[in-house]
Amino acid sequence: MWFVYSPDRKSEHPANHLANFKGTLQADAFAGFNRLYEKGVITEAACWAHVRRKFHDLYEAHASPIAKEALERIAALYGIEKEIRGRPPDERQQIRNARARPLLELLRTWFKASLPKLSKKSEVTIAIHYALGRWTPLTRYCNDGSLEIDNNAAERALRAVALGRKNYLFAGSNAGGERAAAMYTLIGSAKLNGFDPEAYLSHILDRIADHPINRIEELLPWNVTPSN
Repeated sequence: MWFVYSPDRKSEHPANHLANFKGTLQADAFAGFNRLYEKGVITEAACWAHVRRKFHDLYEAHASPIAKEALERIAALYGIEKEIRGRPPDERQQIRNARARPLLELLRTWFKASLPKLSKKSEVTIAIHYALGRWTPLTRYCNDGSLEIDNNAAERALRAVALGRKNYLFAGSNAGGERAAAMYTLIGSAKLNGFDPEAYLSHILDRIADHPINRIEELLPWNVTPSN
């Protein structure tokens, strides 16, 4: 897990952070990411949770029947994901292409058929256009079993950041923000490797003063055995 600090939301920051990255980036529709995809080195995979959220909010606010049906159709896609969670990527890809892709094609057809029935300025129309405008990256997860249907894992990892920001408000300086990012990276990686973060930090602090600097990687979470 990797957290990195940026002083603002300008697009130059993700471009710099991922300057040497090649592959697929699964993310929301933040405009600052758009320049990452321009050269074709980074491929975009979009997030179905963000599509679903728009229809969920509309249904909660207005009980829109179209929003309700959209939620039911998207729920069917998530139902498939629940069944195949944890399976090997090639198996996930095969099942998605066999079961999810036909549902996706039906959903796109239904979206297009629904538009003429709606006002061009309605919120439901805007939600449908959001989905249709990102259709290729939204369906990319079917082509790659290592991808997820959404980027909720990343959003869950950011909850600690949001909670911390609410509590202490400021990092104090750019240097403070960079240090915070380093700590979030270390703590998040500890969790992914089966550690209680407090126990891991205690383990490291007990040893780091006497540990050779040229072997510091031995103290990284994936190189330490969790203990009870």
